[in-house]
Amino acid sequence: MGTALAGEMVLDEDHWKRNLIVCVFGSFTTIVAMTLLLPFLPLYVAELGITNHAAIVQWSGIVYGATFFSAALTAPLWGRLADRYGRKLMLIRASLGMAIAMSLIGMAHNIWQLAAFRLLAGLLGGYASGSTVLVAAQTPKARSGWALGVLSAGIMAGNLVGPLIGGALPPLIGIRSTFLLAGAVIFITFLGTTFLIREEARPRKVRAARSKGGWSLIPAKRPVVAMLATGLLLMVANMSIEPIITVYVAQLVKASQVTFVAGLVMSAAALGSVLSASRLGRLADHIGHQRIIIACLAIAALLLVPQAFVVRGWQLILLRFLMGLALGGLLPAIASVIRHNVPERIVGGVLGYSVSAQYAGQVIGPLIGGFVGGHIGMRAVFLGTSLLMAVGAIANSTVTRSR
Repeated sequence: MGTALAGEMVLDEDHWKRNLIVCVFGSFTTIVAMTLLLPFLPLYVAELGITNHAAIVQWSGIVYGATFFSAALTAPLWGRLADRYGRKLMLIRASLGMAIAMSLIGMAHNIWQLAAFRLLAGLLGGYASGSTVLVAAQTPKARSGWALGVLSAGIMAGNLVGPLIGGALPPLIGIRSTFLLAGAVIFITFLGTTFLIREEARPRKVRAARSKGGWSLIPAKRPVVAMLATGLLLMVANMSIEPIITVYVAQLVKASQVTFVAGLVMSAAALGSVLSASRLGRLADHIGHQRIIIACLAIAALLLVPQAFVVRGWQLILLRFLMGLALGGLLPAIASVIRHNVPERIVGGVLGYSVSAQYAGQVIGPLIGGFVGGHIGMRAVFLGTSLLMAVGAIANSTVTRSR
């Protein structure tokens, strides 16, 4: 028994860092592939035969949201299957599935095929969420915050770089070739995942045991529920601003600068999160993950208030960057809290629910932000989001004190 345990510890020490490197690269490439179509999506929709301006806008929203909708539905399923059959196997499935789906998107002949292939990308994908499960489960608990912070930085970097690549490549190689190139890069991720990631084989009895039980196996449910709600809240706060950014910036800068400054505003928060994620993750390993969550939510709530009253574009860029620095520690801390409060046998399934909650926030956030901004006012979006973040900080503080 002692020899086996020592061998397992050596295995973890030798391989968890290499697994992390592969997962960061794979998550980055797949997120880039999912977001690179943002700058040229309306052009691709028009190329597929949609000519009416309103229809182009409508179909662009449907096509873009399709991937995240199907991914939200399937994330818990892939998490449970990862618990039962292995996390590496799910990453192999996701990378190969995404490589195929991205290539098919580049071969679409009409708008229905494009929407169907985007749905397929969400159904077959899930590499980033699968990586979170693998890294959370295999990284030593004392280093989980740092490791998940590094992974989170890779995911956020993908969200930042994807639209930039999508704006640069199509004029050079064409829209369809851009998707085919993305599929080829993800196929490299598939090869790296297959041959470089190491996961210890588990006995059949253990796999069978993991398929039983579920929510009843969690000894302390309140912290887990709080993390699911916090993940949803984070994405609502991030995405609620997106529909109004360009219109809001138009009130602050000259007409010729609107698109440029709006792009900087959208990128500033992501850049801040990329820079802070691993550092806040390491800090959370030392002082406690829930303390970091409470502090991040409270700081973000404070930073949202002056965003409603800025009078210059650079002020909004700076405040969004500072907010990104604060929010960068949330996702790794959420995953770490779940990992520490959920039995290892079901951690994949619960992290899958966490990912679904975050995807739901990506859908709900723009809907709320667009409605409030259009009917009440754009300042109300910032102030309302600030109130939500403050409520989240108070709720998490209450849960922490009650324990």
